[in-house]
Amino acid sequence: MKSICVFCGSSPGLTSDYIEAAKLLGTTLAKRNITLIYGGAKVGLMGQLAKSCIDSCGEVIGVIPKHLVDKEVAFEGISQLLVVDSMHERKNKMAELSDGFIALPGGMGTLEELCEILTWAQLNLHQKPCGILNIGGYYNQLIQFLDHSVEQKFMEKEHRDMILVDQNPDSLLDKFEFYQPPVTNKTKWALQLTENIE
Repeated sequence: MKSICVFCGSSPGLTSDYIEAAKLLGTTLAKRNITLIYGGAKVGLMGQLAKSCIDSCGEVIGVIPKHLVDKEVAFEGISQLLVVDSMHERKNKMAELSDGFIALPGGMGTLEELCEILTWAQLNLHQKPCGILNIGGYYNQLIQFLDHSVEQKFMEKEHRDMILVDQNPDSLLDKFEFYQPPVTNKTKWALQLTENIE
């Protein structure tokens, strides 16, 4: 695994635990020689994550829309900063560059990015591992909701199980190494659809 995309907040959060978790993840990626792909900002957890990776001699690639560069939130001190035209282009580029995806705590933007990349995995548009660093139980209610969705037959258990959860970055990355994407009816349907289009 050569690169990991991290979705996380542009705010620091309420407690220092979130900041420390972002720093630890950045350091861990650097020590494992895994390139960090992220949203390119210097603020909040995003900035702490990138700075800790850079400080540990890691490689950091940021992808940021031009309108956010204009607001002076771009992190200029990283290995590479890619400026794109839109949020959609940003997400596509981050997905293209990454071998896996991790969500740290964050707000609506983080949730939107996580849900989209999980949807793409469910539809077999990629087979890369997706995980949550559940710092301080931040994502407990989301995990409970996803389990409820399985119970109510809106999600297959195989798709729920695609979401790897841990509180420690090393443990989560170890799970990534052994990840096997599920083969379900929806996956087979997506493959058939792709074949028909081709």
